[in-house]
Amino acid sequence: MLRVENLSVSYGAIRALHDVSFEVPQGHIVTLIGSNGAGKSTTLRTISGLIKSTGGQISYDGAAIKGLPAHEIVSRGLCHVPEGRMVFANLTVRENLMMGAYLQRDAALINKERDYVFSVFPRLSEREKQLAGTLSGGEQQMLAIGRALMGRPRFLMLDEPSLGIAPLLVKAIFQQIVEINRERGITILLVEQNANLALEIATFGYVLETGRVILQDQAAALRSDPKVRSAYLGG
Repeated sequence: MLRVENLSVSYGAIRALHDVSFEVPQGHIVTLIGSNGAGKSTTLRTISGLIKSTGGQISYDGAAIKGLPAHEIVSRGLCHVPEGRMVFANLTVRENLMMGAYLQRDAALINKERDYVFSVFPRLSEREKQLAGTLSGGEQQMLAIGRALMGRPRFLMLDEPSLGIAPLLVKAIFQQIVEINRERGITILLVEQNANLALEIATFGYVLETGRVILQDQAAALRSDPKVRSAYLGG
């Protein structure tokens, strides 16, 4: 569903991505793992049209999307949940969700999607009228994912969903990511520093190091790879 070929990105004189290539099959969860500064977030931001690449190709659902504006990429069903959640702190939970539905015109469908989000994350239903800035980190992450779901995506990119969140909530959020994939058939590209969790729910993984893909394999194989275990899984 997504194919990235020889993607290169530079920030001025600094090369952030070096000929990165990977694929995400439809209906699967694929993860990009790696340490801080490996280029994981840059990869997602380039795919979603927020950063311009200096070389390579990006195709989504059989069509080239490199160079398209971000809003047009979203309109094709590819949604990005950014690192740091980026919720609208001064808007309520309900208003944040409505922001995710800005391309939708069918009121009944919008209500249906909101009900679905509340079924996935019941805490959001309990805090529907609360300002997003007053939510905990985990609740804000739920809201960021819920806001993306309001856009009825076919492909979801999640950037560090476990970052700064209590372990119990991390487990719950990852369980819901799996459910969203199973129930809705939404294809997921997951960027995550918690490599253990990411490889647990993914079918395939790529390891990024200093802007290069250095390893790729089935997620189970990567979890048992001695080099991966030593570098990313705590031995």
